[in-house]
Amino acid sequence: MKNNIKTSKQLERHFKGVANHRRISILMLVFKNSGITLEQIAESLDCNFKTISEHTRRLVQAGLLNKSYRGRKVEHSVSPYGKNFCLFINQF
Repeated sequence: MKNNIKTSKQLERHFKGVANHRRISILMLVFKNSGITLEQIAESLDCNFKTISEHTRRLVQAGLLNKSYRGRKVEHSVSPYGKNFCLFINQF
């Protein structure tokens, strides 16, 4: 059986990814709206496109969001680890 226990460094990467109120809002929005684009996130959260772009980049880097390109649009979905964080946030 494979050991799925995360190292302290791996956990730090994930926790730093959600260590911002805007990124938590983005993560929860994408959790509820898989396939949402950057434009839709910015509009839903009434926030600057460039700000949202930077926060989603950090969430992807932290392994909590996935992004896929559909023509000129970038769609976002929650990664398996991101889903675990969303469930944790909802219970917390």
